[in-house]
Amino acid sequence: MADTYVSDELRSFILKRIDSVVQIEALLLIRSGAQSHWNATGLARRLYIVESDAAEALSRLCAAELLVCVDGNYSLDGIPPQNLELVGELLEAYSHHLIPVTNIVHSKSRRIGSFADAFKFRKGS
Repeated sequence: MADTYVSDELRSFILKRIDSVVQIEALLLIRSGAQSHWNATGLARRLYIVESDAAEALSRLCAAELLVCVDGNYSLDGIPPQNLELVGELLEAYSHHLIPVTNIVHSKSRRIGSFADAFKFRKGS
């Protein structure tokens, strides 16, 4: 189902590269320009999350080619231009249409859970 607030390209991007709202918030903070390089400790403090969650989000964003890490500092410097453009589109959509964007992120985790549930053994099976 198409969403009037989120393009099909952006929806696909979110489903392929974003695993959590924390990741979106990290991207938003890093892209804000106030401080272009962040480490897990500073990000955790700013987002009011534990450092291990911040480190995991940053690591996943690097694996998705949405951040680059140099000496423990994360930035958008050097990510592929097409990803940088989609990060901008994501952050624009997130700032104006928070609920539709977060629904896409959360639908991803529900689908993964449903897929995993298919492999659970049930009593009497």
